[in-house]
Amino acid sequence: MSISFSGSELVNIAIDIERRGIAFYDVIARSTENTVACDAFRYLGDMERQHVQIFQGMLAQADKYQPSETYPGEYAAYLEALVSSAVFTDEMLASEMATQSDSDIKALQLAIAAEKDSILFYYEMRDIMSPRAQSAVKRIITEEKLHLRQLSEIKKRLATL
Repeated sequence: MSISFSGSELVNIAIDIERRGIAFYDVIARSTENTVACDAFRYLGDMERQHVQIFQGMLAQADKYQPSETYPGEYAAYLEALVSSAVFTDEMLASEMATQSDSDIKALQLAIAAEKDSILFYYEMRDIMSPRAQSAVKRIITEEKLHLRQLSEIKKRLATL
């Protein structure tokens, strides 16, 4: 028995990931007193909002796509593991983590881990999406990599203060 993925199911998972990121970045931007970190978190929250719009635009054209699997349920189990182990498991947790983060460095570490999780999920998502959807996912992966670099640079700067 092989599984069939609905492209819209994958896109909805991606939308949820982005919304969790928005919740985290919004809360931590309001929590920090460091203007560099605050500006970065606001910018990243805005970028995640754009990603939600891109993914929502993909919903209408999402196709059913059945990837080849080594064993039945391979991709379903793998994607479930990626999503369930993500740093931001829901908006409330993201907000809680942001407010409990006792330093900008810790908040940046959480954000870096979340961006890595997102990148990993989007790579896997891209590989099992229809060819039509792959270019949009590739664009978002590129932007998430940029976010990761930006967060790392800010963390380095704040660590030297």
